[in-house]
Amino acid sequence: MSALPVITAMGGINAAGRSALHFGYQRLVIDALAESARQETLTSLARLTGQTPDAQLANTLIRALPAEHRLHAAISGTSDIPVTLEMRNMDLPDPLPAGWQVTPIDKRRSKVTLPAGLNLNVPHDAPRRVSAAGQLPDGFDPGALYASRSHPRALQMAIFGISDALGDLGMDWAAVASKVRPDQIAVYASNAMSQMDDYGLGGVMRFPPNGHRITSKQVPLGLGEMTADFLNAYVLHSVGTTGGMLGACATFLYNLEKGVQAIRSGKCRVAIVGTSEAPLVAEIMEGYRAMGALAEDQDLAALDGASQADVRRACRPFSANCGFTMAESAQFTVLMDDTLALELGADILGAVPDVFIHADGAKKSISAPGVGNYLTMGKAAALTRQLIGERGLQQHSFVHAHGTGTPQNRVTESVILDRTAAAFGIENWPIVGIKSYVGHSLGSAGGDQLAATLGSFAHGILPGIRTIDHIADDVHRQHLNFCLEHQQQDDLQASLINSKGFGGNNATAVALSGSVTETMLRQRHGNKAMSAWQSARDTTLASKAAYRHHCLTEAPAPVYKFNEGVMGDEQVSLTRDAVQLAGGDAMAFDDDAGLREFQLDR
Repeated sequence: MSALPVITAMGGINAAGRSALHFGYQRLVIDALAESARQETLTSLARLTGQTPDAQLANTLIRALPAEHRLHAAISGTSDIPVTLEMRNMDLPDPLPAGWQVTPIDKRRSKVTLPAGLNLNVPHDAPRRVSAAGQLPDGFDPGALYASRSHPRALQMAIFGISDALGDLGMDWAAVASKVRPDQIAVYASNAMSQMDDYGLGGVMRFPPNGHRITSKQVPLGLGEMTADFLNAYVLHSVGTTGGMLGACATFLYNLEKGVQAIRSGKCRVAIVGTSEAPLVAEIMEGYRAMGALAEDQDLAALDGASQADVRRACRPFSANCGFTMAESAQFTVLMDDTLALELGADILGAVPDVFIHADGAKKSISAPGVGNYLTMGKAAALTRQLIGERGLQQHSFVHAHGTGTPQNRVTESVILDRTAAAFGIENWPIVGIKSYVGHSLGSAGGDQLAATLGSFAHGILPGIRTIDHIADDVHRQHLNFCLEHQQQDDLQASLINSKGFGGNNATAVALSGSVTETMLRQRHGNKAMSAWQSARDTTLASKAAYRHHCLTEAPAPVYKFNEGVMGDEQVSLTRDAVQLAGGDAMAFDDDAGLREFQLDR
C-alpha cells in the first residue's frame, strides 16, 4: 500500500519574512488579520531585523534596491603610451607578459610599467535600469547569525531556512532520525542559478578580470546541489539519499516530486525538500533584463503615465504589465510517510499526494512557454477530483498561479487555467498570484507558493493580487476568479500549485489541507490510531508554541554544527549483508524484488 507524503513542517525566509508558523504568509494578508495577529506578525519581523515593529511594513515585500546595487562594468580602450601603476606583488602574473617592467617598492608592492599599445579595461558603474526586487527584510543578515566563513548568500539563507523548518517541526531532529534507519532519510535541495555572488561561481568569473585571485572555496560552494550538501553536513548530519533537481522556475516542485515519490515508493520515510535562491546579483539581473524579462523602471512608469516607477507595485500578474520582478528566497518542507507521522505525533499541516512534471516538446524559442503545462494541470485537477470528489475540486480548491507579471505569462498561463477549469466543470476557480508581494525567486518560487498555501489552509484567507486594479483584456477568465482582494474561504481543501520555467519546465503540485489529510488518515488508520496520534501531538504542539515564543522574543539562532560528529573509517562496520555506522541501526542490503526476473541462473 502506497504511503501518503504528509507535510509536517515548513520553514524559510523571503521578502515577507520567515515561513514557519505562517509568519511570512501573515505579512501577505496583514490588513485582513485581527489586531493581535497583525502585531504578532510585525513583532516576528522585528526580531529578524533588529528594527522596531512599525518599520516592518516599509522594509518588507517588493521594494527598491539599495543605491549601491549596481552593475560594475568596464569601458575598453587602447593606450598609445606606456602606463605605470602600482600593484601587490601577490597579484603579479607569473610569468610576466612580454614588455612588462617591474620595479619593487617594498616587500609587498611593486611599480609596473605596461608597454604602449595594450588593450585596457577601465571600471565603470553602469546606470541601473531595474530598481525593484523582492529582497529579504531590511536588516536581516543570514550570514551574521552563525560562523558563515565566506559562505555564498544562498547557502547562508539555506542554513536559516532549514533551521526555521526544524523549529516548525516541533520535534528534536535527532529524535526523529533515531526512529528510522539512516538510509530512510532523503534530502532533495538545490537552486536554479547556483551560487553567483562573489563567494561562489560569480567570484570565479569576476575575480581574475578585476585583479583578484580565485579562492579554494568558490568552485565547490558554487555548485547547484550544495544546498543539499550543506543541510546534510552541517545541520542534519544525514547519510541518506541526497540530490538536487534543476528545473528553472519549477526547481522547488522538481525537488518536491522527488521527495513525494521517494516516500510513496517506500524508499524513504522522511524527506527534506527545498531550494535556496539568491539571484539579486547585478550581473544576473542584467542578464534577465537583456532578455526582456524584467520590469524596467521606465516601462513601469509608462504603465502609470508617471515620471517615476512605483517599485512597490512592480509585479502585476494578469494585468497591464511589463516584466517580472527578481527576488531571493529559501524554502524548506519536511515530508513524512503517514504512518511515521502518526507514530511520532507530528503536526500534520497537509499532504502532497503527487507532483506532475512535463516538458513542452518541440518549440521555436527555448525560453517561451509551451504545451507541457496542459498535461501537468490536467493531471493535477484529475487527481484532486479523485481524492476529494468533483464537488471538492469545483467548490473547495484554488490555484496558486505561476503569475510572473509578464505580458506573455498572463496570456499563456490564463488560457491553460481557463481551459482546465472548463474541462472539469469549474465555474469560478479562485486564482492567487503571490509574486505580486514577494517577487519571482526563480527556483524557490514553488516554495513561496507552498508556504502561502499552507497559510491559507490554516487561516482561510486567499491573498489578493493587490498590486493591480484590473485584469488585462487578453487574459482568459471565463471560468476563473482572479482574487484582486483578500478572500475569506472557510473550507479550503486543496490547492494546485503551478510553476512554468524557462526551457519547458512545467510542474503542478497537488496540496491537500490539514483537515482533509486527517480525514483521509482516519479512514486509513482508524479512530484508535488517530486518537493516539492526537495525544502524542500535544508534546509537539507545546514545542511549536515554545518556538513561536522564540520567534517573537529572541534573535534567530540557526542550527549549524560544523566539525561535530565527524565519522571516519573506524566508525563503519561492513559485512556482505549490511553496513552499520557507529551508534546507528544496521542498513541491510535488501534484495530488489523488481529485478529478480533478471537474475542469472547459477
